[in-house]
Amino acid sequence: MNKPDFSNLKALYINCTLKKSPRQSHTRGLIDVSMKIMEKEGVEAECIRFADYDVAPGVYPDMTEYGAEKDDWPEIWEKVKAADVLVIGTPIWLGEKSSEASKLIERLYSMSGLQNKKGQYIYYGKVGGCVITGNEDGIKHCAMNMLYSLQHVGYTIPPQADCGWIGEAGPGPSYLDKESNAQKNQFTNRNTTFMTYNLLHLAKMLKDQGGYSNYGNSREAWDDGTRWNFENPEYR
Repeated sequence: MNKPDFSNLKALYINCTLKKSPRQSHTRGLIDVSMKIMEKEGVEAECIRFADYDVAPGVYPDMTEYGAEKDDWPEIWEKVKAADVLVIGTPIWLGEKSSEASKLIERLYSMSGLQNKKGQYIYYGKVGGCVITGNEDGIKHCAMNMLYSLQHVGYTIPPQADCGWIGEAGPGPSYLDKESNAQKNQFTNRNTTFMTYNLLHLAKMLKDQGGYSNYGNSREAWDDGTRWNFENPEYR
C-alpha cells in the first residue's frame, strides 16, 4: 500500500460551539482527533472557534457595508480561501446544528458568487466535511444539512464526510467527560479516521489535477456567451 503525500494541503476546522474560549468545547475534543491525523500526515491544519469572533449575521461579504458596527468575517474569509479542506464542527441543540454553524454557512454563501482563476465559482476544487457532538439525537440530520449546504456553494464532498458522537438520549455526559467513555468508542473513532482520510484523498486528487476542468462550468464563459452543448429542447 503506497502512502500518499498530503503535505501540500491546508485544512481549516471551524468549531461552531456556542462557548467562547477558554471554556471547554466537547466538539473541539472530537475535532482534535481528526486534526491530529492530519498533522501526522504533514497537513497544515488550523482550528478556529467561530464564537470568539465578532461575525455579523448576513449574506454579504462585509456586513459593515450594510449597517453592522463590526464584522470579523473578512479576516476569517482569508483562512477559508486558503484552505483546501474545510471541516465544520458543531454541537447538537434541539436536534439541529448550532446557531453559530448556521451563521457560518450563511457567510460562506455570501462569498459563493466569487470566481477562481478559471472563471468557476470560488469553492470549486475545495473539499468539505463535518464533525458533530451532542448527548441527544441528530448527527445524521445535522450532517445532511451541512454537507448539502457545502456542496451547494461549490465544495466537493467525499464518501462518508461526517463523523460524530452522541450519548444516551436526554441529559448526560458529553464527549470529553470521563464517564462518557466516548474517546474509546470504536464506531466514532473509525468514522472520524475514515472521514479524515477521505477528505485528504479527495483534496489531494483535486489539487494534483488543478481542480475541475472549466469546460461546461465556467460562470465567466457563460456570461461571455459560451453554451457548450446546452440547448433548450424543442417541444411539439
